[in-house]
Amino acid sequence: MPADLLSLPPRDESGALRVVVECPRGSQVKLKYSPGLGTFVLSRPLVAGVAYPYDWGFVPGTKAADGDPVDAMALLDVATFPGVVICCRPLAVLELEQNAKQGGRQRNDRIIAAPAEARRPPIALTERVRDELVAFFQSATLFEGKDVRVLGWNDADAAEALVDRASGRR
Repeated sequence: MPADLLSLPPRDESGALRVVVECPRGSQVKLKYSPGLGTFVLSRPLVAGVAYPYDWGFVPGTKAADGDPVDAMALLDVATFPGVVICCRPLAVLELEQNAKQGGRQRNDRIIAAPAEARRPPIALTERVRDELVAFFQSATLFEGKDVRVLGWNDADAAEALVDRASGRR
């Protein structure tokens, strides 16, 4: 029986965040982890011409405002595969609001992280990269009726606090 990736602890022994990859860098489809099947299933194709700029996934052992695990993007210069766990350090959190499935609005923040141990220099989260990530997240949901609104960027401490709240630590 495969392990339930959702129930992994959110941090490793060193305190680094675990990010479970759902959609590797370059993927043009949104995959979603199905704990009942123990595998990844197709959620939807992305808008034509749009691909994930970096590995996309979730922090296991957490529950965000939308009921799903906290979303996370690992700034890695190569693609991995669905199900790979990357130990990361948070760089920032992109604070977003979108339409809720049940009506109204809800937060759907995204942690932006870097591998905790990398053999290559980390990708810098410059103003340009931040702007491109905002454009990606808006484009990726363009026809989904989510009406994504960017509230702003916050720092690594805010990302850590988000994980703590979502894992019941605070």
